[in-house]
Amino acid sequence: MEFPPCPPTLKSIQHFLKLAQEHDSRDVVIAYWARLYALQVGLKASTQSAEETKLLLAIMDWLEQMKKQHADNEALTNDIAAQAHIENYALKLFLYADKQDREENFGKNVVKAYYSSGVLYDILLTFGELSEEALHNRKYAKYKAAYIHNCLKNGETPIPGPFPDDESSELAGDNLAGGSNDGASNVTPTEDGAAEFKSENVEPVTPSTPPAPQVTPPTAEEVLQNPSKLPSPPVDEEKPGGFEPYVPTEQPNAAIYTPIVPVAGVQITAEQMITAQKYCKYAGSSLNYDDVKSAVEYLQKALKLLSTGSE
Repeated sequence: MEFPPCPPTLKSIQHFLKLAQEHDSRDVVIAYWARLYALQVGLKASTQSAEETKLLLAIMDWLEQMKKQHADNEALTNDIAAQAHIENYALKLFLYADKQDREENFGKNVVKAYYSSGVLYDILLTFGELSEEALHNRKYAKYKAAYIHNCLKNGETPIPGPFPDDESSELAGDNLAGGSNDGASNVTPTEDGAAEFKSENVEPVTPSTPPAPQVTPPTAEEVLQNPSKLPSPPVDEEKPGGFEPYVPTEQPNAAIYTPIVPVAGVQITAEQMITAQKYCKYAGSSLNYDDVKSAVEYLQKALKLLSTGSE
């Protein structure tokens, strides 16, 4: 389907529409929810001009067509399935970009993966507030995309991995707003740390200290078309000051876990049932990345909720 051009007044939804277009033939679920979120944002930002109305109506028509054509796809018809699909996709891109970043494999593929991951976390707002982990990944991905993009544009070698904790916001902020002094900035920051790219023509920069020979990593294009090409998440080695994986503030100790005895006559509400399903989904997602500790925590939360009717 051909969509009308996006008017300048709806510039805020362009990156969602672009992501959707890139996934039309790759992943209809991502394309569907990217356009749905673009529609939601667009309706709020619209000044009701003829150009805006034409585009928004076209998006509505497309969404209806997709929902009819893919009525058997739960990730289009069920919010829980959709949220799990998008979360897993965003996390895979994030882990891929983080691994390549720390291995100093800088280039536009890493920028693209980081940035796409950040946009996907934006789309997850469709389902409500983001978890602490998602908020962390969203901000980090956008800062990193902007930082590496500006470094490559200015001919500088990016610092691999995260910034020191006490300098992350300052350095990331400098690189989001910086670069303009040399007339080379192609990134515009937004209030939540998002970065908007005006160009993707970025040439990779060879690090001053070449990394050890290794297998050429898959491109972002290959990753998006076939997520199985993603390298395994880095779990064995961490560089000093390296990116620390998200760890919930309260971690259960499986060794001393006391089995929960179901309370007789407990009534589980529909909302609690959905919450329990989410915990089970998060546990499955954690196991995909060998995070047994988090999986145990989520399963215990689900069991407690179903057994006692309370969290």
